[in-house]
Amino acid sequence: MAAITPASATEPPGLETQRREIETIVQNHELRAGDSWYLVERRWFEQWKEYVKTGDQNSSSFPGQIDNTELFEDLDSYHLKERLVENEDFMLIPAEAWHQLLAWYGLVDDQPALERKVVDLPSTVKVEVYPVEIFLCLHSNMDNVVTEQFSRVDTIQTIEKVMRKQFDVAESAETRLWMKSSDTSCERLRNIYVSVLDSCLSTGMTVIMEMRNADGTWPSSRPQIMRNSVEEQDSYRGQPGVCGLTNLGNTCFMNSALQCLSNTPPLTEYFLRNAYLEELNFTNPLGMKGEIAEAYADVIKQIWSGRHYSVVPRVFKTKVGHFASQFLGYQQHDSQELLSFLLDGLHEDLNRVKNKEYIELRDAHGRPDQEVAEEAWRNHRRRNDSVIVDTFHGLFKSTLVCPECHKVSVTFDPFCYLSVPLPVSKERVMEVFFVSLDPVAKPVQHRVVVPKGGKVFDLCITLSQTTDVPANQMVVADVFNHRFYKIYHADESLSCILDRDDIFVYELSSGAVEEDGEEVVLAVYLRERPHYRDYGSGSSYGTTLFGHPLLMAVPREQCTRDALYYLFLQRLARYVRAPDPSEEVEEEEADDEGGDEEDEEEELYKTQTNGVSNDTGDDGEKAGPSKRADDGEATEILTSSAGQGDVQNNGQSEPSEEDVGSEPERGSSSEEGQSACSSSGTDTTTQLDLGNAEASGKVEDKDEEAVDQEEDEGRSGEPTTAAGLSGKRPAGSGRNGQGRRRRRPLFTIQAVNSNGTTERGLGEGGSAFSFSSQPYVAIDWDPDMKKKYYDENEAEKYVKHASMEVPHTQTTVQLQECIELFTTVETLEEENPWYCPVCKKHQLATKKLDLWSLPEVLIIHLKRFSYTKYSREKLDTIVDFPLRELDFSGYLLRKTGANGEPPIRYDLMAVSNHYGGLRDGHYTSYARNKDNGQWYYFDDSKVTYAREDQIVTNAAYVLFYQRQDKIRKPTLPAPTDGCAASVKPANDFTSSNHDGLASAASCVNMETD
Repeated sequence: MAAITPASATEPPGLETQRREIETIVQNHELRAGDSWYLVERRWFEQWKEYVKTGDQNSSSFPGQIDNTELFEDLDSYHLKERLVENEDFMLIPAEAWHQLLAWYGLVDDQPALERKVVDLPSTVKVEVYPVEIFLCLHSNMDNVVTEQFSRVDTIQTIEKVMRKQFDVAESAETRLWMKSSDTSCERLRNIYVSVLDSCLSTGMTVIMEMRNADGTWPSSRPQIMRNSVEEQDSYRGQPGVCGLTNLGNTCFMNSALQCLSNTPPLTEYFLRNAYLEELNFTNPLGMKGEIAEAYADVIKQIWSGRHYSVVPRVFKTKVGHFASQFLGYQQHDSQELLSFLLDGLHEDLNRVKNKEYIELRDAHGRPDQEVAEEAWRNHRRRNDSVIVDTFHGLFKSTLVCPECHKVSVTFDPFCYLSVPLPVSKERVMEVFFVSLDPVAKPVQHRVVVPKGGKVFDLCITLSQTTDVPANQMVVADVFNHRFYKIYHADESLSCILDRDDIFVYELSSGAVEEDGEEVVLAVYLRERPHYRDYGSGSSYGTTLFGHPLLMAVPREQCTRDALYYLFLQRLARYVRAPDPSEEVEEEEADDEGGDEEDEEEELYKTQTNGVSNDTGDDGEKAGPSKRADDGEATEILTSSAGQGDVQNNGQSEPSEEDVGSEPERGSSSEEGQSACSSSGTDTTTQLDLGNAEASGKVEDKDEEAVDQEEDEGRSGEPTTAAGLSGKRPAGSGRNGQGRRRRRPLFTIQAVNSNGTTERGLGEGGSAFSFSSQPYVAIDWDPDMKKKYYDENEAEKYVKHASMEVPHTQTTVQLQECIELFTTVETLEEENPWYCPVCKKHQLATKKLDLWSLPEVLIIHLKRFSYTKYSREKLDTIVDFPLRELDFSGYLLRKTGANGEPPIRYDLMAVSNHYGGLRDGHYTSYARNKDNGQWYYFDDSKVTYAREDQIVTNAAYVLFYQRQDKIRKPTLPAPTDGCAASVKPANDFTSSNHDGLASAASCVNMETD
């Protein structure tokens, strides 16, 4: 027998015994995934078979030590040759047979055993002769490359462990892997639990390990994430969590929600200790493949690194827009809607339930509430198990009662936040200007309380109580840019009138004007003609509206040119000086376009600062929307000086006006000028012939302006005219062509449309008007006559009623009232009926919600935005919510405390604020830092200290409460300098379309978006 080398471990049995044992093992061993098989060089194995077949231990065919030299490319790397073929170049034997042969014959020194795994590939099970050979390196040192082989069934986690060991990376270091397939293509290996085969890794690819920086960023994405210089960021050390978020363009809603969640201790600590890495769910069809959770984790780690003044959440914004298309772009959105999406997305990305089973919900059917509630919660947890459920989910009881058969249906449903309604007042406060019939009386501003769902006539009734004027002698109109935007009917809803509208109520000389009555209601505008106008023509080319329009009830027999001239002169007596008899009144030629008088008129016109009109355009041009020229300079002036002269009380005094804008939505229909003095209309049969006209509307958003008041003295500012306000010059439809005027009056009268344009001339001398539509007329002034006889300061004056001096107290409700309203019985709406299983049809059942169990973190959404079929509004009610000791024990059906459970009391930890209205606004947040207990005010990239007495405002929108028994005491002392800004505003943007904000603190420097 040949000598056995030292590599053998045991004395081999007889040759026949060897042959039988190895053949038995090979024949009976099936390929099973995960088993190990070994490669043996074919010639050695064949020689062994020949050796054992001879039965002669001294045979010359003794194979010697197992030698796989022919299978290797070289004996330095022991790299397996390419394209080796089974049964031609090598034989595969099970691990048990290999270990027997190794024990009997040993292995050539330094040669590695060629162990290979059985892999279960799609449609086949085979021994993986050639594993995947991958290059490994660190992102920080990509020149140091190591080559390793991995099976196709190995997981990415296996590669990660090998790399940590190979490159001496600490277990506590947070890493992520990238797969590099070419010089330019890199892809994240997100799911470390998938196999090498499923992740599409193949031989020759490179896996790069990246370690998170101390500031929470990743080296590969730092240039995109950080806007500050690296040196500046590396040198900054601040309080973790006290970090702004840059506004990327109307993303304040996102920043506000993120800051509130960032200051929710259970969730933030879950991400900071990397617990989310073990729970990322990459296969959930309802989730986002873990991408939302990872993007959120990146933001949280940067905020809480203490290395940043402000973070740019661009990657997070992109991910949110990718998975929720409603958040694409840079439009303003609702912070609560984003919060709802984010909590749901995080839950599905971190759901510990990989395969959700189908569970059929059961009704209570008279079973005890405790039993039904436990069953509902158990079923909920069987499909939903995540940190979001652990932290934010509670349970409420829903009771539906059929109004017909009185079937009671009880279910218990989970909730993530409470959306509580606000008590809605049935009344609203309106500010209006009352224009008396007395021509020398100034307009009076009133503040009245009217029914929120009332009619225009209700406003008149309320106003009549303070003015002693019968309600049926009032006309309500919306004045905008020196003309009537709308004249309301008495039966129109007050919801048509917005708070920002300038509403004027005119007193008429009699009650409702009948259709065939003795009087007609005239709408009167004031216009200024340009100095270059051909006065003989009837065109409105270049004319500019100014002052305040009038509404007058005029006897029909006085609807002639001369009669109206004197009626208007009497009506304007307070601010129009009648010509002195000694003053010479010249007679003019209409065709005189040159000469000294024209030059003098031009000079006079130029001296009027507000007398410049935008005169681009041609005759027949449509009237366009007007704009304010100077920020509110052309508004109102208030004094109490007396009018000039004694006039007959047969007109109406002129209103004061606040210039505002609104969206263009009104056409020049013939019904817009109808009066609203009673429930019956005031259509007149005798009306001005206006022809067709285009009406211009209000600008998109009306600016809210305060009214300046000056008692008993005039104001020497620039006079208010529409010339400085007009965005487009109104143009007429043609010229009248009158060639000559008998005398030069103070003003002329023209018939116009509701916009004050497109007029047609009047007849000769005392001829009557030809009325064919709602009568609108314009009083046209020459610039020099207006300057001489029209007192603009006096025209702008008005007085305030005593009701305006009473401070308008804002409604305040307690948060507990909102919660009680949430649990009040309500009837389902027609759009959302309930299907009764007994009646077999949909019913408008009554519904009642009750709280059964509450989570550790309770989110309360205050429903400030009210949407109905008839109106939309934002409720600015102040909700008084406690900062501590919010007790829910009285609202829970499941009583606590009896079994040793702590009482359900909550402390506030964050608030999302919304300032502004329905279409625009700005979001900020207050939050309490979990480490030092200090309150901060987060306004995008600005972060400042806040005091507790500043947190309760009418802007509070979403409240975050934490249960007291779960609150961890601060680990750091609170800052002592409460008025020092804690964060340098390094990454500061501002964006448009945001209203002004209430100040957050006396020491806080805030910027609005």
